[in-house]
Amino acid sequence: MKNYYPGDIYDTPPEKLGKKVFFRFNFYRRIMRVVFETRRKVLNNKYDDSEWNESSYDMLRCFEDSGIPCHFRGMNNINSSNGATVFIGNHMSTAETFLLPSIILPRKKITFIVKKDLMDYPVFGPIMRSRSPIAVGRKNSKEDFVAVMTAGIEKLKAGISLVIFPQSTRMENFSPRHFNSIGIKLAKKAGVPVIPFALRTDCWGNGALLKDFGPVRTDRDVYIEFASPFKITGNGKEDHSQVIDFIKSRLTEWDCSIVE
Repeated sequence: MKNYYPGDIYDTPPEKLGKKVFFRFNFYRRIMRVVFETRRKVLNNKYDDSEWNESSYDMLRCFEDSGIPCHFRGMNNINSSNGATVFIGNHMSTAETFLLPSIILPRKKITFIVKKDLMDYPVFGPIMRSRSPIAVGRKNSKEDFVAVMTAGIEKLKAGISLVIFPQSTRMENFSPRHFNSIGIKLAKKAGVPVIPFALRTDCWGNGALLKDFGPVRTDRDVYIEFASPFKITGNGKEDHSQVIDFIKSRLTEWDCSIVE
């Protein structure tokens, strides 16, 4: 599998940035072209992890071709721990679902914990189902907890790392009180490390009517950074705070709003 970002740091080279002409139209045109091509491969049973990695990188090129610079940091931290890992980070837009696979997959096999609704999307649903995610309804917290702990441990024991967004929904303003500790609890029970990550992807805004088709902002870069892995100690409260503190520190650095 090709590693498109072999180092610890990636910044979009200036020569790869496209011009911001008919910005929103061209951005969504590029994105949907990749989505429909990916869906075609899924329906023809020709979409494995290598293809997932490639289509994720194609998504990066959609951002860059549209004039949006991308900045990744701490990628060496992903493979600095052995075996499966729980990745815990904030959830800001649709962008991270598309961009994270090409960063992580060449280093660790992954899947996501997602909302069940995503599995039923007419276009994107088949793609998401093909990745064998753990689906939660987010209407019954007890059922969701059991589903994540049961299926999550099975995945981790099979060597598959999990990407968890502990917020109840995508939020451009980070709120620690809406950031639950299920990722910490899962990692503790499974005995695997946690890798916190922080991201800023609000260049792709959330829409008022269709959440996946919001405003596309020309003045905001993409930022994703991974922290060092660590094992859970004690009851996990300090570890949960450590994840939140990392995210808050990076969002502050990137001039994002934090709601306490």
